[in-house]
Amino acid sequence: MILNKTKNCGFQIAKVQNRNLLLALITATVLTACGTTAETKEEENFSLKGDTIVVPAQSSIAPKLKMETVKEEPYRLNLITAGTVKAIPNYYAEIAPPFSGRVTKVHLKLGMKAQAGTPLFEIVSPDFVDAQKNFFQAKSGFQIAQLSLKRQKDLSANGVGAQKDLEEAQTNFEINEKEYQNAIVSLKIFGVNANTLAFGQPLVITSPIPGEVVHNEVVMGQYINTEDAPRAKVANLKKVWVVGQVKEKDIRFIHELDAATIQIAAYPDRKITGKVYHVEESVDEATRSVQVLIECQNNDNTLKPGMYVTVNFIDTPQSTLFVPAKAVLQFNDQSFVFVQIAKGKYIRRTVETGISDNGKIAILSGLKSDETIISEGAFYLLEVK
Repeated sequence: MILNKTKNCGFQIAKVQNRNLLLALITATVLTACGTTAETKEEENFSLKGDTIVVPAQSSIAPKLKMETVKEEPYRLNLITAGTVKAIPNYYAEIAPPFSGRVTKVHLKLGMKAQAGTPLFEIVSPDFVDAQKNFFQAKSGFQIAQLSLKRQKDLSANGVGAQKDLEEAQTNFEINEKEYQNAIVSLKIFGVNANTLAFGQPLVITSPIPGEVVHNEVVMGQYINTEDAPRAKVANLKKVWVVGQVKEKDIRFIHELDAATIQIAAYPDRKITGKVYHVEESVDEATRSVQVLIECQNNDNTLKPGMYVTVNFIDTPQSTLFVPAKAVLQFNDQSFVFVQIAKGKYIRRTVETGISDNGKIAILSGLKSDETIISEGAFYLLEVK
């Protein structure tokens, strides 16, 4: 009896163990099936077929992807930089005498209006006296040669002159005429009228351009050397240049005749309008910038040479392709977007980006107008291998 009971207990234990094993197998099978279903569901979110990413409509990430059709739109660049005011070279003159000498009379004063030829000051110069002597000697030699040639022509016409003498007179006349003309030109360079020149007169220094005396260090009785720095300056400041510094990466946006506005710290509520006159051809290696000259009207002399200003370049409106900033992703040093080629199908496209403005990025290349891109949620597709 005891043996039978033992056998029965062993049988019962075996049945329980078999039942537990069956349950474990069923549980494992269910869990494996659930895992497979989860993985299948995960895989169904997206898939990669060649270069195309496929996102089924029932995918959990499909509602998170927002689309936008890109369009070109007119855009005017506003580029702000620092600048300085500069007198236009053709409208600016530094006054220095052509000869060393002592100042005997001063006509100029700061702020004086001058025209081309207006007397500024006078000097007595030994060098100028020598130039006068050379002029009068050349003039006298020319007059003598002229009379000699006339006399030889008269003698030859009456048949009493030799041909050799006529030829010598002709040659001598031509030589003296050249010397006389050179002497006249030399005086004109110094602003001296040869027709009214009197021997011993002082050298009158005149203004070469119309304008205003903006600098004066000429003092009565001082001795001025030709090597000295200019003692007076005349400038026409009714029109000036503003020199702006533009970084080389932005220079492609600047063109001649583009508009620019100038702001001055002294007059914060006032804006002066100018136009780009010239863009320098070389880049400053120290600042990696390019000088841009802006021509401005300055009838009231508000802009003064050397003044610091703020320049706002206004580019000519251009058709530009903009996309939302969230649509552009980066990998290493490349930017890219996801372009929709069909419903639920996307390809990765590398693009060249430009400026950013109001939450949008300009696309310089890689996209065309009317293409549809993922404007938001593109990062969900980064997990696709």
